Amino acid sequence: MSKMLSVLIPTYNCEKSIRKTLESVKWADEIVIIDSFSTDNTLKIVNEYTDQIYKNEYLNSAHQKNNSIKYCNGEWIFQIDSDESLKENAEKIIRAAIETANDDIDCFKLSRKNYVLGEWVKYGGLYPDWEYRLFRKNKGRWLQKEVHSRIDVPGEIDELDLQINHQGMPNISKQLENLNRYTRYEADELKKRDIKFSIFRWILSPPVIFLKKYFYQQGFRDGWRGFFLAVYSAIYVFFSHAKLKEIETLKLERSPKSN
Repeated sequence: MSKMLSVLIPTYNCEKSIRKTLESVKWADEIVIIDSFSTDNTLKIVNEYTDQIYKNEYLNSAHQKNNSIKYCNGEWIFQIDSDESLKENAEKIIRAAIETANDDIDCFKLSRKNYVLGEWVKYGGLYPDWEYRLFRKNKGRWLQKEVHSRIDVPGEIDELDLQINHQGMPNISKQLENLNRYTRYEADELKKRDIKFSIFRWILSPPVIFLKKYFYQQGFRDGWRGFFLAVYSAIYVFFSHAKLKEIETLKLERSPKSN
């Protein structure tokens, strides 16, 4: 008997991208949606593919995904984001992997191709961009981090000959919105790890990050996109530490949301 596969997709106001994601995984045994109370047409589109839709208030990515594992019935779970998609040969590769995996393997990693304004960026540390996405339901959990968490398993991690296509930056405006949100989560993570604000780290980290992304990791080979991403990475670090200082100055538990 073949092993059941659940596909898990977190969603929130992603009507422009979710159909492509769903089309690429509609062959799964079940599709489970964990939604953060979308207000656009996201759930209307999702209803064409599955009725397994659950809603949960978003605290952070790890909490949202871990909270949704209980809704998945498959022995194996493949998690994909609402701005990602798979190629047509994905089903064959994924099903072969879970059917032949020995008992020591708890998770599979696969590379991710990141697209910026429609073009794949290959440098600046963005490829192969390994993602841990296919895992045994009873073994995998996301690490309790405020941002950029990944699956943690006790067993071995194997590699899939498959890539995720990530349309993470369809336009710059969306990326600037993400900057505000993710630097807030980053500041919360720094506070959780009991890292104190340092003026030297605040001043020195951004240029170091830029030099690493643009020169050492050869972001310049991606043209203007590589330069933009290197600058963006530096700004990300700058505002993450600025928000950590804000938490300390205002004696807050978490970085405040915008009004």
